[in-house]
Order: sequence, then C-alpha cells, then structure tokens
Amino acid sequence: MTVTYTSRVATTRFGGFSRLLLLWRGSIYKLLYRELLLFLTAYLMLSLAYRFLLSEAQKRLFEKLVLYCDKSANLIPVSFVLGFYVALVLERWWGQFRAVPAPDGLMLAVAGSVHGADARGRLLRRTLLRYGSLAALLVLRAVSSAARKRFPTADHLVQAGFLTRGERRRLEGLRSPHNQFWVPCVWFTALAAQARREGRVRDDSALKLLMEELNRFRGHCSLLFHYDWISVPLVYTQVVTIAVYTFFVTCLIGRQFLDPAQGYAGHELDLGVPVFTLLQFFFYVGWLKVAEQLINPFGEDDDDFETNTLIDRNFQVSMLAVDELYGEVPALERDRYWDAASPRVPYTAAAAPLRHPPFRGSACDITLAKEEMQFLPLEDIGETPESQLGNGDSPRGDKATLRDTSGGDSAPHEHWLLHPSADDMV
Repeated sequence: MTVTYTSRVATTRFGGFSRLLLLWRGSIYKLLYRELLLFLTAYLMLSLAYRFLLSEAQKRLFEKLVLYCDKSANLIPVSFVLGFYVALVLERWWGQFRAVPAPDGLMLAVAGSVHGADARGRLLRRTLLRYGSLAALLVLRAVSSAARKRFPTADHLVQAGFLTRGERRRLEGLRSPHNQFWVPCVWFTALAAQARREGRVRDDSALKLLMEELNRFRGHCSLLFHYDWISVPLVYTQVVTIAVYTFFVTCLIGRQFLDPAQGYAGHELDLGVPVFTLLQFFFYVGWLKVAEQLINPFGEDDDDFETNTLIDRNFQVSMLAVDELYGEVPALERDRYWDAASPRVPYTAAAAPLRHPPFRGSACDITLAKEEMQFLPLEDIGETPESQLGNGDSPRGDKATLRDTSGGDSAPHEHWLLHPSADDMV
C-alpha cells in the first residue's frame, strides 16, 4: 500500500519534515538497514584485525594500502553516475503512473452516447465497460505481481466476472502468442458499431466520441505494457551498481583509522567508527535503493502502486456510471444564490482566518503623483531615435545585401541567401 504523508506536510511548521524521519514503513531505514549493518560489520572486522592481529611489518603494509585506497576512491564518479540514473528512473516512475489506464473518460462517453433504459440498453453499456475493464486487467496482471497473484489464470477472470466462458474460449482459440489486451478493445468496437446500427448510438458523432475515448484508453494500456517490456538499459544499471559498490568496497579499506603515532596526514585522530563514511554510505546506497524501488512500481514494496485497489475502484465506478446512475438527474431546484447579484460563499469559524482579499495583479499597487498621471502632447515628447532613421537604414547603420543563387531560372523569392556586409563580419 502506498505510504501517504501529504496531510502531515500540508502546512509548513517547525520540524515539519523532521517528523517524517520517525516513520518506519516505506522509509529508507527499512530499505537500507541490512546493507548498512553488513558494511559496518565488515569495517569493524578489518579495524580489529589491523589493531590486534597484524604484526608491525604487516601493519605498515596495511597502512600503505589504506592510503592508496583512500586516494583512489575519489576517482570513482559515484555522484555523477548515480544522480543521472536516479533522475532517469524517477522520470520513468512518474511516466508509468500516468500510463495506468483509468476508465473515467470512457465510462462518461458510454453513459452519454449509448441510450436505452431497457434491459438491452443496460446490457450494452455494462458489456462495453466490462470489455474496457478486461483490457486494463489483462495488462495489469501482465505487469503487476500483485494483480497476477489475484488473477493467476483465465478461470479466475471468469469467476470474478470480467470474462464469460464463451469469451474465454474465444481468447484461448486465438493463435497468437502476444498479450491479448487488445482483443476486448476489438470487441468494444464491434459492439459499439452494433449499437449504432440498432439506434442506441444516435449519430456518427457519438460513435466517433466512443472510438476516440477507446483509443485513448487503449493507448494507456499499450504504453503501460511497453514500459514493462522496455526497461532501462541493463548496462546502465550495471554501471551504476558497480560504481556504488566498488566505491564502498574501496572505502572499507581506505577509510580505516590508522595509528596516529605514525604521523600520516589526515590520521591524527582515531575515532574507531567512521561516522561520516557511514553517512556517505547511507546517502549513496540509499539513493541506489530508491532507484531500485522506483524502477518497477508494480511489485509489492511499501510504495509500489496499489494495482488491486485500482482494479476494484475502476470496475465499481464504471459500472455505477453506466447502470445505476444512467439517466438519473436530481430534481432541478433554484440554488441558494438565485436572487443574489453577487453570491458570497460562507466561511466556517476555522476557515475565517484563511480568508484573503482577491489578487488583482502585481502592478495594481503602483501609485503615481498627480502630475505624473497627466498625458503629454506628442510634440513635447519628441520622436524616438528609430523613427528618425531613413528608409533602408537600421539602428546600427548596418547594411545587408541579397544575392540570387538560383541561377536566374527559379521563381521569385526562392533560393535567396542573406549575406551581411563586411562591416558585420567578426
């Protein structure tokens, strides 16, 4: 389930974001604590071995290795590679969210275009929306592990009411190895055309609206399927992962505290635990774990998309719109402000302090002295420098020539090049 904290940061206050640091579910601590403990354990084991197990000669050799690794770690462009990668993954994550098919536009088109309050009209509308829901579900169960676990086979689709047994046989009878989310869209078009012939869809404009909304809905299904098919290039993910883990394997040795008595530069203090290296690990590896979670939001992580909730909502809302709410309009009544020339909506006591005067424009508060607001005769103002120039002159006195490069055979105004004069050449 998506971790929502929007209400916690609706109003800026002291320590607003700091309060979010105490959350566990969906937090970076939950993602990272295993790797952090592993890194700290390996670091402390090396540190204890250096202090208590190595001989003096071995310590001198280990110290040279530490200095070398510390210097070489700066050669790995971790922040550069990781920053671009996370930005790419975040853009892809948002694109996948926007590609999730929602039936709202399609259901409104069906409710307004397919007429008939009898059983036949009701059957047409419900079947059209069921086909749309089936197309979306066939895509979602192909890209989402949560949806796949809920509807693992076609039998489950039949039992859930998205598919009839006859439709299932038609799907299984198709000789195509590809995902069949497009098949319900074909059924939708055929049924919409049949409704047009029956007069349930009253004109071609309404049929055109249905087809446009279906194509938009199908486009979202196709885009979502292709997001799942075409991933971020594997080599990019490998480069970023290797860069991050190589950097911190190097830091395991290069960030060791050495004996201050040896006088090595930068090792005058022995803290035992590398606090800032741990913070660096937290930020960089945490950044990588964020990308790992966002690269496919259709899994079962805390912040992944709630596909099953979307399936439930979309199916229920679409059926309500074309069935129970079809043709149902509340009784027309005069609104509360019928006789008011300038209606004003009331405020509660809690909202009254939030009332502000309307914004009229940033320049509306400018004030001028009375004498500055008088129009001046144009004769007193004079002419601008540009208006004093002669014909063909530019403000800088530049000159340009046009040369015909067409050989004289082409039509006027064709193949002309603008060549500045020598004075304009730099």
